[in-house]
Amino acid sequence: MSDIDRDQPASGGPMEKVADIASDIGEYIRQQRSNAKISLRQLSKLAGVSNPYLSQIERGVRKPSAEILQQIAKGLRISAEALYVQAGILDLPMGGPVGDAIRADTELTERQKQVLLDVYESFRRENAAAKPEQAAKAKTEDQVTETKESA
Repeated sequence: MSDIDRDQPASGGPMEKVADIASDIGEYIRQQRSNAKISLRQLSKLAGVSNPYLSQIERGVRKPSAEILQQIAKGLRISAEALYVQAGILDLPMGGPVGDAIRADTELTERQKQVLLDVYESFRRENAAAKPEQAAKAKTEDQVTETKESA
């Protein structure tokens, strides 16, 4: 093993994963701040977080707590859930591209987004519950048709 190999940490170790998560959430926050056209200083004031600490989060040096993420989300006027998912605190929500589109819409308030997501998910659950009934009904209709054709 060369000196270079010994100096390199094992790929995929726990510390590397934590660093990746911190970097990912920091990059995501920076991107959201840029999209909102808010300076680092403005966001630090809106979120009640010190300017140097926010800078460290964005650079991936620090991994923020859920409480700090919530404050940052309020400052950015985005869903805290979106930051929790990026930070690995929550699993990716269900709903696929429709849910993603609703969450990403900057024209809607967080309350409006949640109402739309709730309605959408209720329709999906209703349709999923109806599928077994529809399949059974179709099977019965097929059997009736076969009986009539063979008679």
